[in-house]
Amino acid sequence: MQHVLQTALSAGLSATSGFHSSKPPPVPKHHDNTQDLMPSGFLPQGLPEGKVTYRGKNSNVDASWITIGAWPWGDTATWHWDDSTERGPLKQAWQILLKNGVNHIDTAQVYSSGESERICGELVAGTNRNDFVMQTKWWMLPADPENIKHPKDGPFEKLKGTLERMKLDYVDVYLVHGHIHAQSIATVAKSLAHCVDEGLTKTVGVANYSTKDMLHMRDELAKYDIPLAVNQCEYSILRRQSETSGLLKACKENGIVFQSYSSLAQGRLSGKYSSSNEPPKEYRFSSYPMKYVEPTLEVQNRIAEKRGVPVAAVALNYNLMHGIVPVVGVRKPEQAEQDSAALGWALSREEIAELDQVSFEGKTTALWQQG
Repeated sequence: MQHVLQTALSAGLSATSGFHSSKPPPVPKHHDNTQDLMPSGFLPQGLPEGKVTYRGKNSNVDASWITIGAWPWGDTATWHWDDSTERGPLKQAWQILLKNGVNHIDTAQVYSSGESERICGELVAGTNRNDFVMQTKWWMLPADPENIKHPKDGPFEKLKGTLERMKLDYVDVYLVHGHIHAQSIATVAKSLAHCVDEGLTKTVGVANYSTKDMLHMRDELAKYDIPLAVNQCEYSILRRQSETSGLLKACKENGIVFQSYSSLAQGRLSGKYSSSNEPPKEYRFSSYPMKYVEPTLEVQNRIAEKRGVPVAAVALNYNLMHGIVPVVGVRKPEQAEQDSAALGWALSREEIAELDQVSFEGKTTALWQQG
């Protein structure tokens, strides 16, 4: 499945600005950059002081303000994972994250054809079940054998396989990976409700859903007394479309947590790349030439130096100050440290305004990224 996903990425599935348009669209001049900011005085912190609540039917889930993305774990097609050398550093990184109050892992059934889920299970083996939050996503392509065999209960049947790979009794959060499922939203909602009622997950949500489809899913889940807990879409300084479209506002008005994937634009906002050192071609999210991103990095660098934090921490704190839970990939101890450094401080309104001036809106694609 990982190679299916990578083929789709290469074909333009993930492009946020049409099919790999090279110039990032600006934020509309009429947009109010302050409308979605957290209240003055908000300070994102690690657990136990800072937590985000995902609403469930029988119980809620409290998790950290940062979520660790496990897409790279085991993935050889996009992330060139080397199992012989990366398991040890990953375990060290996980311990650093826990120490810094970050306990939430995000994976998916499609990531490395299930290997990411296996690694997730191994990583938390022996850990008190209340000390971590596990989140995965339903692989909803119609051609998947389980979805063919169980067209009305694909999410439920696929989740059973997830739990076998993870060696867990339940996950905390279960998302629909995208809106391209053949089943109706009503049918998917019924299967998600089945997952909750059978105790396979505590909460449910969606990813890449538009405002319209997200609220439709909310209404269908409400028939089973189940809240829609989360919508996960791409968001960063380079891709604010979820904000400018009103999706972020709709999430807040309805008690739906908004998570951002590609929070560092696949490394473009980490300080790792430049116009003389472009990211690998496989990194398709916000895939703009670095010449357009370097003015953004200049502002990030200036703020990072003043604050005494890594460049990446500035980009993550920008998301946090909008009330967004950033999902960020971690493979190494140094990445765990730099990402954790986004907690415990807050960008000023003036610093946010500086970043707004060098931010972009991005676009959606009908095929994948509605939100």
